[in-house]
Amino acid sequence: MQVYGEFDYIVAGGGSAGCVLANRLSADPRNRVLLLERGGKDNWIWFHIPVGYLFAIGNPRADWMFKTQPEDGLNGRTLAYPRGKVLGGSSAINAMIYMRGQAADYDAWRQQGLPGWGWDDVLPYFLKHEDHVDGAGAFHAEGGEWRVEHPRVRWKILDAIRDAAETAGISKIDDFNCGDNEGSSYFQVNQKAGRRWSAARGFLKPVLGRPNLQVLTDVHVERVEFDGKRAAAIVFNRGGKAMRAQARAEIILSTGAVGSPMVLEASGIGNAERLKNEGIAVVKHLPGVGENLQDHLQIRPIYKVTGVPTLNTLYANLFRRAMMGLEYIIRRSGPLTMAPSQLGAFARSSSAFETANLEFHFQPLSLDDWGKGLHPFDAFTASVCNLRPTSRGSIHLARKPDGSVMPDIRPRYLSTEMDRQVTVEALRYARRIVAQPALAPFRPVEFRPGPQVESDADLAKAAGDLGTTIFHPVGTAKMGRDGDAMAVLDGRLRVRGVEGLRVVDASAMPMITSGNTNSPTLMIAEKGAAMILEDARRLVPAREFAEM
Repeated sequence: MQVYGEFDYIVAGGGSAGCVLANRLSADPRNRVLLLERGGKDNWIWFHIPVGYLFAIGNPRADWMFKTQPEDGLNGRTLAYPRGKVLGGSSAINAMIYMRGQAADYDAWRQQGLPGWGWDDVLPYFLKHEDHVDGAGAFHAEGGEWRVEHPRVRWKILDAIRDAAETAGISKIDDFNCGDNEGSSYFQVNQKAGRRWSAARGFLKPVLGRPNLQVLTDVHVERVEFDGKRAAAIVFNRGGKAMRAQARAEIILSTGAVGSPMVLEASGIGNAERLKNEGIAVVKHLPGVGENLQDHLQIRPIYKVTGVPTLNTLYANLFRRAMMGLEYIIRRSGPLTMAPSQLGAFARSSSAFETANLEFHFQPLSLDDWGKGLHPFDAFTASVCNLRPTSRGSIHLARKPDGSVMPDIRPRYLSTEMDRQVTVEALRYARRIVAQPALAPFRPVEFRPGPQVESDADLAKAAGDLGTTIFHPVGTAKMGRDGDAMAVLDGRLRVRGVEGLRVVDASAMPMITSGNTNSPTLMIAEKGAAMILEDARRLVPAREFAEM
């Protein structure tokens, strides 16, 4: 095995969290930092033109092409489970929606025994790296690395849907990111002047010239090696060669909710019985590794419309497509700047919920699935998800017959009665919005699941047929209080029972946030980096004293 070198910090994973960590940890020139990314560089045009998600998701150049196991709650279907295959991770192929979630989400984390993770605690970390187009205010900041702008395209059909939602009981609001997101608004997006603003572009590329930061792409992190109970080195494969890099201070796993539990298990941390069955020597028995998977399952009712343009027919027309391209080149505006969803709405499915538990993503387009072509008729999609699912799944390491590893993904969508009931309520809520007078001029006709689907049982089955991931997996290495047997991390993101190892990414979330999860992941990385550096400063005096 080739020895690659010695570093203060080794960050495994150059996705959203990893880019933040590489930036913050290397800001002190005394820290030698190594960032390892399994994917490649973001040197493909569709990583940068916002509408490129249509070509990136489901494309092996940009997507790891993971799949779930057959899901009982989805009537036996297997889902594609997209993850970004590039520096910047899924922020290079996602919906670009800037969403923090609700204050109540983080206050619930604190109430579960995680001091320092309440809304008032985490808001400064959101603000630290924000660069909002509207400038600084009580809930926004400017000058940071994470650019936030307003959409650069409007659709008549979406304006009508927003009016319809208002008469259906969803008030119009200006901003989803002030702690209470109930209402409708146009999503703020991570773009700059009509281009996608990924974590790599915002946090990593500006600091690539630092001599104390090394970034390696196309490397496969295999495992962490331990000296006793201390994480001492990381083993990775590059170009068919096994390499070993040593860590003087800490190793940080930021390979995401799919990757981080797999690296932990490959390193001997996880459920002891599972590890032994895989032939892996046990370093620490932590049964929560790979468990607690939460994801937002989106149900995608589709409505055909008449007399109003949508992307479906605009994109099918070669002349109009050329005009869209020209508008983008000249003005950096128009449909090519589109996020998958422009209009959002948060609502309560019933009076039983104190805060919004549904999120609608209204889209002026329709298709069978992401990565497939648009339908040949004008339509919109009223995608809706249960923000706080009670179903819990898992992601674990599995070996192929050739000895290589892959993720065994089992989200267990709709496995609880509460989730099934909320899904039925969500579909009925979508119908209530579409039935409002504001949409009547466009004569909406339900294409999926179809007006013939009426009973609760039939709607629940239809949800299983239509449901798909909205790409928000979290929680597979959750942090938790002392005494929580399923907690993998403590409140400072340290792996329990070992030293020198943290997990800093979406897998650390104890409960999923009420909205899109990319920016909360960046917040976790921002706060995690501050904790790492703070802990290092505490140790320095003790080390200096010991050396006297």
